[in-house]
Amino acid sequence: MVKKTINSYQNSFRGLSKEVWWLALITFINRAGTMVLPFLSLYLIEDLNFTLKEVGWIMSSFGVGSLLGSWLGGKLTDSWGFYKVMITSLFLTAFMFIGLQFIHSFFGFVMGIFFTMVIADTFRPAMFVSLKAYSKPENQTRSLTLVRLAINLGFSFGPFLGGLIITGLNYSGLFWVDGITSMIAVILLKSVLKQKEILPQTFESTQTTPAETSVYQDKAYWVFLAVVFLMGFIFLQLFTTVPLYYKEIHGLSEVKIGLLMSLNGFLIFILEMPLIHYIEKKLLNKLKIIAWSLVLMGMSFVVLNIAPWKGVLVIGILFITVGEMLAFPFTNNFAMTRAPSGKEGKYLALYTMAFSFAHIFSAKTGMGIISNFGFETNWYVMGGLGMLAFGLTFWLNKLVQTKT
Repeated sequence: MVKKTINSYQNSFRGLSKEVWWLALITFINRAGTMVLPFLSLYLIEDLNFTLKEVGWIMSSFGVGSLLGSWLGGKLTDSWGFYKVMITSLFLTAFMFIGLQFIHSFFGFVMGIFFTMVIADTFRPAMFVSLKAYSKPENQTRSLTLVRLAINLGFSFGPFLGGLIITGLNYSGLFWVDGITSMIAVILLKSVLKQKEILPQTFESTQTTPAETSVYQDKAYWVFLAVVFLMGFIFLQLFTTVPLYYKEIHGLSEVKIGLLMSLNGFLIFILEMPLIHYIEKKLLNKLKIIAWSLVLMGMSFVVLNIAPWKGVLVIGILFITVGEMLAFPFTNNFAMTRAPSGKEGKYLALYTMAFSFAHIFSAKTGMGIISNFGFETNWYVMGGLGMLAFGLTFWLNKLVQTKT
């Protein structure tokens, strides 16, 4: 039984190209370095003495920068090619993150985080398009999952190390590490990956749209983007209001917060690839899986209101982790396979822009609700949004089935 389980786990990783493995390693290095993000709200409040409303505005600026960067990344990917965009983004992001530690005014940080995210998030659509070039069509979902594993392994390692750096040194050390790891990722990318053209798809997909169809006329894709926006809106609370909740309501230290949030990344690293491999073999309806994953995400916040017992924090992390494992790979895959050849940049830019819109409104809304009504109300709102996304996903499934 144990041997069969091990073989099944190993099989879930077989058949992926060496370029995808290199891209996963580069992503891990880059993601492990972005350890400042889970602690950004704490840094702004504790070190810079900003109010909750000011932090909300800064995180909204983060989202606006991400939005513009995602749109720009899609445009540049279709014109320059994904390779140049990835290199340029990583190189410039290194200097932007290092520079953030020297900004101490509210307006200065609003502008600093805006321009940092404009540059940093040009990387995202380019990276998604690169997977279409480096992986075989039948392996695209697993290739996406492998890169997500790298992201989550980095996320598992990053917050824990970040908590230790804050305890032993200070917050400024995080900005230096973010910048240095981005530069290491650039060097590795240039060394091991060569630019490659995207080949036409050789398989049929029930999600594929005609080449002449404009993304702005693709009704099903816009419903999908609404789902992605709500998913991102809920999920991003994990990096903004949730660390504050851990600290202010449950009194956790930065190290304990880092460990608890690292549980998310660790579980995804262990379980996501076999889970996705199993779902693909069973040919289960992926949109329905996304729908139920959104219920789990919403419930991960509602359970925090059950009791003041610290154990519910672990339950909440488990719920959102399972939801994330089921939702993110298949939403990525939907966006990738829905895009006609030659329009990948536009489709994937809109996909990442949906998350950027979520960045704009998620933190600001959450901070505002907490400031006026408390954490409990915010968690119920997130649960309600999860149910709304659940309903939209079933509507999307009907649109896809009728080829709308």
